[in-house]
Amino acid sequence: MSVAPRIEAHLRKVGVSYDLLEHPFSKTSMDTAHRARVPPAALAKAVILHDGECFRMCVIPANKRLMLEQFNSWLGGRFRLATEDELSALFDDCEPGAVPALGQVYGMSVVWDDELDGEEDVYLESGDHRHLIHLRHAAFRELMGLQQHERISYMPRMTH
Repeated sequence: MSVAPRIEAHLRKVGVSYDLLEHPFSKTSMDTAHRARVPPAALAKAVILHDGECFRMCVIPANKRLMLEQFNSWLGGRFRLATEDELSALFDDCEPGAVPALGQVYGMSVVWDDELDGEEDVYLESGDHRHLIHLRHAAFRELMGLQQHERISYMPRMTH
């Protein structure tokens, strides 16, 4: 597949310049960064939340974790992680688990992490487990448009 049909149509409509980076099959965002040989801080992963009424996408670097409690406090919400079944229904043109970090294409609000604003190159899942969409910083900012951005992630503590 390489790029999910809705993502491809959106990229064409917006007219941003991008290229595709092929990599060996991967399951997790950190594994994807490793296999694709891109910095984990530059790989934008999507975390989908649900509050019982609506879905919201948080876009954070692959090497970070979402600060869910602070996020709920900030928005005055009661968001939880979306289930696998919910993700499959929302992203029906993507392979399971390969969620592109462009929630606006799927009708949801997006909040993206300020950490990504410091990256010269940003990589997004394309909708499958073998390709990344590579964007220059300006193209990423254009795609994010007026979506909210805030510091919403933290570096997890490494345990051995």
